[in-house]
Amino acid sequence: MDIAEPAAAGSAAVELKRHAFDGGAMLYDAARIRTPDPALFDAGERQPVSSGGRNAAWYASGEFGQAVLRHYRRGGLVARLVKRSYAWSGEENTRAFAELRLLEWLHARGLAVPRPLAAAYWRRGLFYRAAILVERIPGISTLAERLAQDVDASMIARAIHAMHDAGVWHADLNAHNILLDGEKAWLIDFDRGRRHGGPLKSRLRVANLQRLRRSMVKLAQQRGEACWQRIHAAYLDYGAEN
Repeated sequence: MDIAEPAAAGSAAVELKRHAFDGGAMLYDAARIRTPDPALFDAGERQPVSSGGRNAAWYASGEFGQAVLRHYRRGGLVARLVKRSYAWSGEENTRAFAELRLLEWLHARGLAVPRPLAAAYWRRGLFYRAAILVERIPGISTLAERLAQDVDASMIARAIHAMHDAGVWHADLNAHNILLDGEKAWLIDFDRGRRHGGPLKSRLRVANLQRLRRSMVKLAQQRGEACWQRIHAAYLDYGAEN
């Protein structure tokens, strides 16, 4: 059964619908997906994404255009025991639905994030698995791939500052989750991200930026630190100007 939901404010092109199927449900952009089907989330023979993604992201294409498919997979020590299952606490609390709605909210407000296309979960008793499909951004490289080169620090700082001013905290802001296309920086992977009631408080901004710093230093040592210092300085300058 498909249930239409109102589009987010300022985003007339997006109409989210819910489609229930045996064992789960999906939310999808009705303007880009005419035939909702859980098979949209099958990895099959698709080409894996080489950077980041915990080996659980693939390039996809279909009636929705070019996209990236990601299956939710645990990280850290717990992943040694449970790789893909999460405790069930309600449909709206599933990782996929929560991220899809956050992406739609950001996209509707003009922030540089990929357009969300669909999200789904499969429930089994007290646990569920999930996946998300987002539009693929053409002609990009990750910040992680560009650390050996000069990058536009102000472009990256502007994207992060805009996210923070919108009141959104990114749970895993790292060099793999910042994409560069030569004109602007895109932020991706908002799993476990959170919206706050107003612009993000200073301590949360600092925590996000320090998480990015650790990632960059781990990947490129002194080059990573130098690049982060430029981004941080541009972030502070951008805040002072606004």
